[in-house]
Amino acid sequence: MTSNASPPDAELRTPRQPRQTDLRLFGLLVPYAKQNQRLLLISLLLLVPLAIAGSVQPIIIGQAVALAKQEPVMFFLEGRSLLDGAQVLILLLTLTIGTQLLLSGFQGYLVQVVGQRITASIRNDLFDHVTSLATRFFDRTPVGRLITRLTSDVDALGDVFSTGTIGIFSDILTMVVTLSAMLLFEWRLTLMLVLLLLPVTWLIVFFQQRYRRSNYAAREELSALNSTLQENIVGINVVQLFRREQFNAQLFRTINDRYMKEVDKTIFYDSAVSATLEWVSLAAIAAVLWFGSLLILNQELNFSILTTFILYAQTLFNPLRQFAERFTTIQAGLTALERVSNILNEPIEIRDPEQAGGEMGRWGDGEMGGRGNRRVGHGEAVTISSSATSTPHSPLPTPHSPLPGEIRFENVWFGYKPDEFVLRDLNFAIAPGEKVALVGPTGAGKSSIIRLLCRLYEVTQGRILLDGQDIRDMPQGELRRRMAVILQDGFLFAGDVKSNIALGESYSMEQIQTAARQTNVDRFITKLPQGYDTPLRQRGTNLSGGEKQLLAFARAAVRNPGILVLDEATANLDVVTESMIQEALETLLVDRTAIIIAHRLSTIRRVDRILVLRQGQLVESGSHEALLNQGGLYASLYRLQMLES
Repeated sequence: MTSNASPPDAELRTPRQPRQTDLRLFGLLVPYAKQNQRLLLISLLLLVPLAIAGSVQPIIIGQAVALAKQEPVMFFLEGRSLLDGAQVLILLLTLTIGTQLLLSGFQGYLVQVVGQRITASIRNDLFDHVTSLATRFFDRTPVGRLITRLTSDVDALGDVFSTGTIGIFSDILTMVVTLSAMLLFEWRLTLMLVLLLLPVTWLIVFFQQRYRRSNYAAREELSALNSTLQENIVGINVVQLFRREQFNAQLFRTINDRYMKEVDKTIFYDSAVSATLEWVSLAAIAAVLWFGSLLILNQELNFSILTTFILYAQTLFNPLRQFAERFTTIQAGLTALERVSNILNEPIEIRDPEQAGGEMGRWGDGEMGGRGNRRVGHGEAVTISSSATSTPHSPLPTPHSPLPGEIRFENVWFGYKPDEFVLRDLNFAIAPGEKVALVGPTGAGKSSIIRLLCRLYEVTQGRILLDGQDIRDMPQGELRRRMAVILQDGFLFAGDVKSNIALGESYSMEQIQTAARQTNVDRFITKLPQGYDTPLRQRGTNLSGGEKQLLAFARAAVRNPGILVLDEATANLDVVTESMIQEALETLLVDRTAIIIAHRLSTIRRVDRILVLRQGQLVESGSHEALLNQGGLYASLYRLQMLES
């Protein structure tokens, strides 16, 4: 049954994503801004009175100087005494300050609310998209890098709107209003200040470009830092057992030092902008004093107007300083947005067919549906008794009857890497209700078959049929409702026992308890402190490995699947617990198609058929006795295990 067919011309490559421009990155945020356009519009409108109030204050102070020196004053002060004019100016100054105090707080609150809402929306979409990606993506992406995208990178995006974009718009509006007011008084001094702004603007752009590059590198190092931290925490038992504390600590310090060096560069460029602005602002005030003094000596300018311009010079450079700081925030946000968009633009490899009405992702690169992709691990064998296919049992507590399916692999090629195939021209069929075991040496492709059947990966070439239908033409929800996979290591979520059995489905408490009783899981659940309401820590660390595995069987039972896949599901169980599982399987396997991955060959002697794999190819097929009589690979593996035992 060995095939000599040549591998297909197929590559499993991920397209390299081009670097996006700042304008395009901003465009990605527009849909999120539209969701909050009412609050955003109000906050923008409030900037107008704030800018006017700030630009009026230097005029008020300048008019106070004009009154004191008996220089020409504005129309509303003409004919007034010094005391009356001062009272009017104090009232106006109080009104402008009160306006700023009242509106600035409210405007800042609205901007922060918009920023947090945008951040929450992006984080939700990012989580939805990540959980929709195929397992292949997680094979090549460290968990710590994804956590960095979902946390610190997304948080930086909120500042792009709240502190960055809206703040820069406010600064530009303030500068425009200030320059307009200055032109009304003295165009020559105004022109001189504008000429000083040109080199400052060039310096800001220069330093910000350098800051952007350093910030991107710093965030990449932060991702590496988080990946290392996550790896060491998850593998803390191995770290301590093999005394790798010092080695890993040195490795962490090395990555941390690289991160700090990149952060130091961002600090340098940020500080360079601030220092440059401070020097230029002082130079601008000195230039105004010098040129204004010349105009006063030539009797072309009043002292009150010079006072107004000195204040305007400070008012003009204050938003410029803030502009530089906010520009830095925007650069950091754009760096984060670029990294987040790379994840959001990651193509969803495994999609529902178009006729299933799959939801398209907001970022335009695929469906946001197809959740529930989970890794398929490795496990141990399951003993199948003869009564599993003959003894009648009461139906399991689900609203539908199981539909045993016919499974067919036709010319299936598959590889995790290009041109490195783990399955080669694989062909076999499993009849409805048939119990089939997959055996073979390590690396033969047994677990890969399960991953492909569940569509955690797509076949490179060929097709997999379920009841005559290509599984790629089936909605993923329907495909996975028809089968249940029990892995070697049962993963538990933080929550209680019943929620870890239901896993978000709307099963009643009676259905959960009935499924647990019929799979013998109820025996240990009733011994827990709070029964089905017992809280479970993350990954179920307050349960033993066997208890976690028992809950996995209850999960499968309550769903009443037509196809049951056991991927070495009893490898970590003791003898007593395994006997409970074997008894439960007599109920669970009735009228179901079953696929069992087995390493202990003595446990699968009563299955209907055994498929023997070697290097991704089907080399033998038959019953236990027939394969022993054949004297091939299965017989060799069986005799070797018997000698070991």
